[in-house]
Amino acid sequence: MTVPATMRFIDHGKGGAPSVLVPATGPVPQARDGEVLIRVAYAGVNRPDVLQRSGNYPPPPDASPYLGLEVSGQVVALGAGVTQFKLGDAVCALTNGGGYAEYVAVPAGQTLPVPSGLTMLQAAALPETYFTVYTNVIERGRLQAGETFLVHGGSSGIGITAIQMAKAWGAKVFTTVGNQDKVKACLALGADVAIDYRNQDFVQEIATLTDKRGVNLILDMVGGDYIARNLRTLALEGRLVQIAFLQPSKVDIDWMPLMLKRLTYTGSTLRARPPADKARLADELRGRIWPLLEKGQMLPVIHQVFELDQTSQAHALMESSTHIGKIMLKVAGD
Repeated sequence: MTVPATMRFIDHGKGGAPSVLVPATGPVPQARDGEVLIRVAYAGVNRPDVLQRSGNYPPPPDASPYLGLEVSGQVVALGAGVTQFKLGDAVCALTNGGGYAEYVAVPAGQTLPVPSGLTMLQAAALPETYFTVYTNVIERGRLQAGETFLVHGGSSGIGITAIQMAKAWGAKVFTTVGNQDKVKACLALGADVAIDYRNQDFVQEIATLTDKRGVNLILDMVGGDYIARNLRTLALEGRLVQIAFLQPSKVDIDWMPLMLKRLTYTGSTLRARPPADKARLADELRGRIWPLLEKGQMLPVIHQVFELDQTSQAHALMESSTHIGKIMLKVAGD
C-alpha cells in the first residue's frame, strides 16, 4: 500500500475556543516498533478533546500533540514486531492522540478488529467510551448482576454506553439528564429510570424509588456539589467512581457518610495509563464486549457526523451538551 508523505489533520494551535480548530497539512506519522499505521475512516469527538483544545488536558509525554482519541480505518503499515494485524485489516483503535487526521500511528495493543456487522462509523464510536466504561463500571466499580447503578449524563456517549453495559450485566439502571427528550432517549436505550435534573432532585427521587436504600454504584463526571449528593445517594457499601469534573474538583464536603455507610470513592483517567494496561483492556473488550456488539447489543448511538474541516462545529456542538450520543468526524469514510 502506498502511503503519502503528507496528510491533512486538524490543528488547534495554542488552544482556545472551537474556532481555533483549522485544517492543516503535515507529515504522515511513522509506525514505530509495536505500532500500526491506520488510514482513518472516522474519528470520534470526546470531552477530553475539548479539554485539550482548551489547554486543560495536555497529552502525555511521547504522545501525538494533535487531538483525537479514537478512530476506525484500515491498517496501511506495520511497525516492527506487530504480528496480530496485516495490511488491509479493518480496525478501530484507542489512540494516544492524533485521531483528527488522515493517518494515525497507534500501539497494536490498543487496536481491535471492527466487530462483525458494524460499520466503520459505528466502530470509530467504540474505543474511548467502551474502554472508559468497562474499566470504571465493570472493573473498578465492580458492578454485579442485581445491583442498582446510577450514571450521570445518560445521553452522552459515556452515559449511553454505561446504560447499555450495565443492563447487559443485569443491573437496574438510573440516570440523570437535562430535558425530556433525553429522558425518552435513555428509557428507550434500557434505563429503568431517567431523572430530569433540571426539574427533579435526583437524591430525593432515588431515595423514594429505592425505599431510602440508595444505589450500589455511581459513575460521575460532574463533580462539584454532585460529590456530596452522590455520597448521600449511595447504599451501604456503595461505590462512587469519578471519571471527570465538569464542575470544580475542589469542594467543601462532609465526609461522614463515607464512614457511616462504609463507602468506596475512587476514580481514574484512561489516557495516562501505561500501554500494557490499555492492551489488557483491549483484550477484555474483545473477549467480553465484542461478542455482544456482534449480536447487535449495546451498539453506539451516533448523533451527528461532521466532515473533518467542520471540526470546530463538532466541538461547538459538544460544548452545547444538546446532543444525544456520539459526535463523529468523517475523514476517508467507509
